[in-house]
This record gives sequence, C-alpha cells and structure tokens, in this order.
Amino acid sequence: MTRMTLETTPNITPRKPTSRRSLVLAIGLAALLLFLALRGADWDKMLETVRRGEPLSLLAAGLLLVATYFLRSLRWRVLLTAEKPISVVTVFWAMVIGYLGNSFLPARLGELMRSTMIGRKTGVSTSFALATALTERILDALSLVLFSLIAIPFLDADIPDWLNTAAAVMAVLGVVGLTGFAVAHRFEKIIHTIIRRLPFPQRFQERLIHLVGEFLLGTRAFHHPQRALLFAIMTPIIWSVDMLMSVIVAGAFDLTLYPAEAILLLAALGLASAAPSTPGYVGIFQFVAVTVLVPFGFSRDEALVYIISFQAITYVVVLTWGLTGWWWLNRAAPMVIPAESPS
Repeated sequence: MTRMTLETTPNITPRKPTSRRSLVLAIGLAALLLFLALRGADWDKMLETVRRGEPLSLLAAGLLLVATYFLRSLRWRVLLTAEKPISVVTVFWAMVIGYLGNSFLPARLGELMRSTMIGRKTGVSTSFALATALTERILDALSLVLFSLIAIPFLDADIPDWLNTAAAVMAVLGVVGLTGFAVAHRFEKIIHTIIRRLPFPQRFQERLIHLVGEFLLGTRAFHHPQRALLFAIMTPIIWSVDMLMSVIVAGAFDLTLYPAEAILLLAALGLASAAPSTPGYVGIFQFVAVTVLVPFGFSRDEALVYIISFQAITYVVVLTWGLTGWWWLNRAAPMVIPAESPS
C-alpha cells in the first residue's frame, strides 16, 4: 500500500474519554486503599528510614529502570517488526512516552499514546501497534503469575494462607490464559458467532468483536516461531532487571528484600496495575506493598518508605525520558499516514 508523508497529524479516531463515574469510583477506591495502607503508620519512624537512604543506590536503581524500559522497547519492537522494520530509537521514545502517560493519566492511556506515536512516525497501523501493546501487557501479566509461582517455594518466611490460595487461583488462570492465547486465533469465527448469539445489544456485540479483533491482531506477531522465541527469551531477562532494581531500592534504606520476595512484590504490583486505575497507582501500590512486604519482616513504616521511594524513582525517570521522547518524536519531521489495519 502506498504511504504519503505529511506535516500534519494523521486522522486517527480518538477513544471516548473515561466516564466520570468510572474515574470517581477509581479515585474512591484509591483513597480507601491509601487510608488502609497509611493507617497506624509512624511518621517519625518513616522519617528515620528515609534518612538512611543511600543516594548512589537510588541512582543505580533509576539507571536500572531506564535499562528495563530500553529492553522492553526492544521486546515491543520484536512484535512491531511483524509489519515493517522500525528503528530502535523510535520505539524506545514511544515506549517511555507510554510509561509517562500511564504514570500521570487514568485508564492506562499511555498504551494508546505510544501506539499512536508509533503510527504517526512510522506508518505502522495504529490498530496493530495498539494490539501488540495490549498483547504485550497480557503476556506480562501471565508471565508474572508464572514467575511468582516459581518464587513462592523459595520464600523463607511462613507463607500466609491467603497467599497460598491466591497462588492456586493464579496457577489456574495462568494455564488457562496461556492456552487461550496460543489457540485463540484458530477460533476467531467461532468467537464471533458466540458473541452474535449473546443477549446483548448489537452495539455492545460490535464492541466485543472489535476488542477480540484487536487482541487477535496482536497475536499475529507470534505466528513467526523465531519472533515468539525471542520475545519469550527477553521476558525473564526484563523481569530479572526489574527484580534487581527492587532489591537495590530496599538495600538503599538498609532493608533486606530477597529475590523471591521481590518477584512476588513485582507480580502483585503488576497485576494490581493491569486494570485501569488512578494516575500513578496512588493508594493501590501503597496497599499492595504493605500487604505483601509486612509478612516478610518489613514494618508498615518500612514498606511505605520503600514503595514511595520506588514510585518516586519511577516518576523521575518517566518524566525525564518521557518528556525528552515527546520532544524528540514531535520535532519538525515528516509524519507518515498509518496504514489501514491489517486483516
């Protein structure tokens, strides 16, 4: 298909804004979780823990976070190149713009931002880019489930009953999810038929079919065995770097976080942030950190200092690199009209 270069923004149909009711509910939930996390916290002890912080260790954690964003951009590029070659630099800047959006905007709008930016700069179908981004997120969630199950036997502390129950549920969901992901594209027509027979309004049915189509569009990149293998190899490397960063943040405050505990925390944070929520996951991350870390010897105050520092590092990195990427990709350069969505 012939592509034209223009100086203007391509005509991309925007999504409807998040409903006010959903945003109010998300803010209410975040406020409740933040209250539960902060309840009983000793602010003097938190300040003492903060004063123990080692700036060089926190700087090292920030550099590792940049490294993991770069690795994630390489992994996303593996999927995007199923349609056309794209430069590493362009994908990296689009990736950090996406993280900037997810950190400060509701409803995970960062995924749409990075996909739109890739479409504008390269001519790749925005629908295809968004589908690969969503597929990447789904596979990350499934990977976190599997990694946490592997980590649980290596935990030294007594495992709470709720964690064992959650692990069993996650194991079933992980197996079902991976199986469904592997075979879903073979049953596209059957899925459409089932949706058409559901007792829902036609508009809702069409929306479901559209969502299924976007997901299956993203899985198309995995039909190439070499591409799928490369994605599979890069995923544990990425999460290993994230795990190392998490351990270093704890060490910066003279706290001990073992690798298995770090993996479990990352899994809980990742799954908690998978659904649309308030910007920056404020309240959600604090509640998750207290819930996960306290059984492993952290005090509530230490867990709060840890996760607030973790988020602060994230904000600094995404602001610095995300805004730089926004400037870089929006420089005066020809924009490319995205191709039609591949069938």
